[in-house]
Amino acid sequence: MCGRFNVVNTPGLQALLDGLGVDLQLPAPLYNIAPTESVSMIRSVDGDDNALSSARWWLTPSWSKEVSQKYAMFNARSEGLSKSPAFRKPFVSQRGIVPMSSFIEWRGAKGDKQPWQITNEEEALAVAALWDVWFGDSELGQLGEPLLSCTLVTTAAADRFKPWHSRMPVMLAPGDRDRWLDNSAPIAPDDSIFAPNLKEPLRLVPIDKAAGNSRNKSPESMAPAGDSVTLPTDKD
Repeated sequence: MCGRFNVVNTPGLQALLDGLGVDLQLPAPLYNIAPTESVSMIRSVDGDDNALSSARWWLTPSWSKEVSQKYAMFNARSEGLSKSPAFRKPFVSQRGIVPMSSFIEWRGAKGDKQPWQITNEEEALAVAALWDVWFGDSELGQLGEPLLSCTLVTTAAADRFKPWHSRMPVMLAPGDRDRWLDNSAPIAPDDSIFAPNLKEPLRLVPIDKAAGNSRNKSPESMAPAGDSVTLPTDKD
């Protein structure tokens, strides 16, 4: 699962964008981004160069009658991408990447869960996403005006990650990023991209419990609240 994340302009995140051919200086830091908020997403449309678009983080399928939160569409399970009516077409031809510096998961007993900020050495994660465009009449997209939305792809957690959550976002290795964005080449449902393993070490840091409220967007809400933990790759 991935329900909150941060975008901080680290050298590593800028290098990630540069590596994908996106010429953009990231804006001011964005903390505790939550579903239904606007996020930056890299995508290629009709074979053009990669570009950064603003998308609503909660997929609204093109065929949907309305913009709704009735079903949880901010994450898409990799196991069902080729079967789900909402994800089947985007999986074939509308794949994207949401760049982030870290994401947040919660660990502990219900009612007393501890938030953890999770990232890699570069503080730059390329998370697999799917997108769609909806035309309709609502408060978010008037008739004839497109609403671009996206969902983050998740997979089963690697064994070392399971104490934090049973799911984790699909974090694309550098060699897989261009392949994921190339919608002219299909990706199989059992592709190694979705393997439940750690392709690079992750650093996990407990943070202030204020992060539990998505309205807390300050840097202080990401303040460390204990010692960090490093999870090595599955090869180590």
